[in-house]
Amino acid sequence: MAGVNPYIAKAKVVLPTQKFTLTIIHAETNEKTVVEVDPAQIPFGRTGLEGSIMDLAFGADVEIDHACGGVCACATCHVIVNEGLNSCNAATDDEEDQLDSARGLTPESRLACQCVPNGTQNVTVTIPSWNKNLVKEGH
Repeated sequence: MAGVNPYIAKAKVVLPTQKFTLTIIHAETNEKTVVEVDPAQIPFGRTGLEGSIMDLAFGADVEIDHACGGVCACATCHVIVNEGLNSCNAATDDEEDQLDSARGLTPESRLACQCVPNGTQNVTVTIPSWNKNLVKEGH
């Protein structure tokens, strides 16, 4: 599944106009992927909001689980924004409702499909080790 969820309010986002760095940390392996984000290449795919953490990860060939196809209908893409949260759009009520079902929720928790950095800061996110969708399609 991919596209837009017609049952939720659209998030208000500001796409980046300058390059920035996205660092993705896999908590399970402590593997880090550093992505130089070029705003001219956004969007990278059809999963998540344009310019979202999920979209940027897709463009860098980094997998973030997403059972709903990135339309804010589950919490499998739960990430923790360690740095750069102030540069991201505010979470909508619908995103916060979905986050309520995520394990290990923190004040910095976001859904990767809905969190869109504006490029004014570098961003670092952690994919929690428990964030696994055990049944999924191939990448």
